[in-house]
Amino acid sequence: MSGFSDLTLNSTNQEMLKEKALLNWSGGKDSALTLYKLQQSQEFEIACLLTSISQKYQRISMHGVRADLLDAQAQSIGIPLVKMEIPDMPSMEVYEQTMRETLSELKKGGVAASIFGDIFLEDLRAYRESKLAELDLKGIFPLWKQPTENLIREFLDLGFKTITTCVNEKFLDKSFVGRVIDERFLKDLPANVDPCGENGEFHTFVYDGPIFSQPIDFEIGEKVLRKYEAPKTEDDADQCFSDTKEDPADYGFWYCDLIPVTS
Repeated sequence: MSGFSDLTLNSTNQEMLKEKALLNWSGGKDSALTLYKLQQSQEFEIACLLTSISQKYQRISMHGVRADLLDAQAQSIGIPLVKMEIPDMPSMEVYEQTMRETLSELKKGGVAASIFGDIFLEDLRAYRESKLAELDLKGIFPLWKQPTENLIREFLDLGFKTITTCVNEKFLDKSFVGRVIDERFLKDLPANVDPCGENGEFHTFVYDGPIFSQPIDFEIGEKVLRKYEAPKTEDDADQCFSDTKEDPADYGFWYCDLIPVTS
């Protein structure tokens, strides 16, 4: 874990009255839109962005984005980043213990709530809230039950720019990975695919928009198909897919590598 030393920030008297919260940050569109709404409402003091990354590969879990690009996002946003490193395909016990330790440290720093960009997965929300309750933390879901067609339109209208970094081959073929989400992309989506990818159909990396002080520069690298063995239990599925629910069968994902460009 890293980033805890950055959480001590000077606050105005008004900010001290706000409830301190962490934002679960995937680097994708849902968490970016969530952060925008939080900044507009000014209801919470966002203490940090919390991201789980692969300890072995140093990439954002499921999204496959390099940690260097995650760092660039946090720097452009101007909010401290906490990276929660987890082993590749960890057991439920290992994942929950790591999360418990991370949240306990953040709670010591005054964090009282954990904010998610989830939209309509009821069982995943229930799982998150039950684990947070064990630590006397609240779960906040600013996008909850909002129509995904409206959310993606709002996202684009606000000037956000995002690219797909991972697509589930059960829903989408190779041609959809590494594409910028725009009107053409939305029109090309099959009817059974949610426009926000809320069922795990695709994951994204946001590289520009109103929450950033400057765009994130990158180049598109290779595209690869990776196959995974299905989790042994439903509980393991909850753990392995932090923002989605998958069918309990072997599965594959197309990934597009994004390569950081330094000036």
